[in-house]
Amino acid sequence: MDEVKIDDTVKAFYKTGTYIGKVKEDRGSKFLVEVLAVHTHPAQGDLHNPGQTEDVFFHQRKALAHHEKANVDKQAVHPYDDEIPDYMKSLEDSVQKYKEKLERRDTEFNQKALTRLQDLEKQYFK
Repeated sequence: MDEVKIDDTVKAFYKTGTYIGKVKEDRGSKFLVEVLAVHTHPAQGDLHNPGQTEDVFFHQRKALAHHEKANVDKQAVHPYDDEIPDYMKSLEDSVQKYKEKLERRDTEFNQKALTRLQDLEKQYFK
């Protein structure tokens, strides 16, 4: 496994999203990662009760912003050697991929998640 160092470009899984960024600091068990692009949009809904819509708080989760910094567990940070995509294009692509995934199955959960995602689209791309 390649060792990740400060200033390396990485792919980092944070909460329910995956981001491409740059390591800014080593903070012991975590790296401080600056977000440069979105690889996978965060999931919508209650993560502790996946697929459920009854009696749960259905969260809306925004992607981390361009240049936002996050403390990411070291085991969730991996070297990234490809070209870094444009942040807005990567956000748009990740939203589109997530929408397509949600539209594949017509469930109450997917419909609710799709509604949250469409609301986020209005916020992101106004």
